[in-house]
Amino acid sequence: MSDHTSSERSFHHPRHLAWLIALVPLFPPLFAAALGTLGRLRDLNRTVQLVLGGFLVAQLVAALFTPQPLLSVPLALARAALLLAMIAAGVYLRDSRWLRPLLWGHLAVFVTAWVFTLVTVGPSLGPAGRLSHPLYYFVSLGLVSAVSLLILVSWKGASPWWRFPAGALAVLTLVASGSRGALVALAVGSLAAVLAGNLRYLRALGLVVLTGVLAVGVVPDLRASLPVEGGAAPATNLTSTNLSGRDEVWEGAIRAWQASPVGGQGPYQAGPFLDFLVRDRCQLSPALEDAGVNCPAWLDRFRGVWSTAHNVVLHSLAETGVIGTLGLLALFVLGAVATWRVRDGLLLAIFWGFMAMNVVDVVTALPSPHFSELFWVAVGIALARAGWTRTSGG
Repeated sequence: MSDHTSSERSFHHPRHLAWLIALVPLFPPLFAAALGTLGRLRDLNRTVQLVLGGFLVAQLVAALFTPQPLLSVPLALARAALLLAMIAAGVYLRDSRWLRPLLWGHLAVFVTAWVFTLVTVGPSLGPAGRLSHPLYYFVSLGLVSAVSLLILVSWKGASPWWRFPAGALAVLTLVASGSRGALVALAVGSLAAVLAGNLRYLRALGLVVLTGVLAVGVVPDLRASLPVEGGAAPATNLTSTNLSGRDEVWEGAIRAWQASPVGGQGPYQAGPFLDFLVRDRCQLSPALEDAGVNCPAWLDRFRGVWSTAHNVVLHSLAETGVIGTLGLLALFVLGAVATWRVRDGLLLAIFWGFMAMNVVDVVTALPSPHFSELFWVAVGIALARAGWTRTSGG
């Protein structure tokens, strides 16, 4: 089954929209433009609106039961509004082909990452032995690489003259990022698309095998030939089976939830319980730290804000308790049903790939360098294409 049938209606948008989408990976705040599409939620049918409204209410009610409700309520409202805006943007786009311009921004991110890493720490990839970027963490680079490969696979008619070099750069970036979660996201997402009849995503599964071969058979030899002290090759990270401290982070998230089971600690306020992540001094990012850019003293007290529980359910429980988590799970179920009903390969691959990675990370919490926003935009596109709009009678 193809991603788009020949009878599918074509949705036309201003030409500059493609440029805006392409620039988002380079300047994530551009995603704020999605707030202007919130009115598109009125296009959805009553059932979907009830689920979305229930999510919003659940977040606000949960915030009332946090230790600091006066802080939690506005934060919960802001975050829920941003999430709903991303879904609304997807309803506005209505077609997964509008996600293609992201690829150009991703390629610019990859080039920036390689140049930044080679200039700051050299071909050894630094003490961590992983590709770095001023804005994107190792894991984020891997996930963006996986999304780029999914977009390339979905892009029918793309010229091999640029598709193969772009794919090669994405594969190399994925390997150098050393992200196991991203590799799982690529595999699970591709498998979901194949099971829905999108056989072209077998190519993406082949890329998973290629990445594994590169990681196990090529990268270690290259790494061994470099004069580097300490650190592990990206292949070590990709093939490792240890939890990298996630078990301690999960225990901290459970403690945060147990301390406030109904409403959690509040949005962005569970960090103090994740002491495994915040026990050391503040870091802006590993890449900036390697480049000698340190976290300013005034920012140290806020360092737990960007910490996550490395599991989406535990993270939600820690921040929003049982009430808020039920609202989030309702959205996940809605997205799962919508993407499966549409059977668009790219939407399925993004949704299930991200959900798989959510088991060991949190890649759907907002805001992010753009990938979490992408997930909810994909859900919005699926909702529109599933026929769940007032005009479709779905």
